Amino acid sequence: MAALRRWALALLRGSGPTAVGVLLWFAMGSGEEKRQEMLKALPEANPEVLAERRYHNRLIMAALREAAETDDNVAQRPVPWRK
Repeated sequence: MAALRRWALALLRGSGPTAVGVLLWFAMGSGEEKRQEMLKALPEANPEVLAERRYHNRLIMAALREAAETDDNVAQRPVPWRK
């Protein structure tokens, strides 16, 4: 009888946090559709902004590539350094 009681208590203690986790999962998942709609309306969906961001990323990658190819410490260069 004591073993059955211990098993029941162990199942209750294990299933409680699991149930809370599942409820939180469903609560967070229900807002996913709304979040997807909001992401579509962000300004990053604008082609001009995307082109500007790609250009900026190209400049950063060029600077990183140059820093990788040289033995100089590019962090110690004067501030108005431009590619």
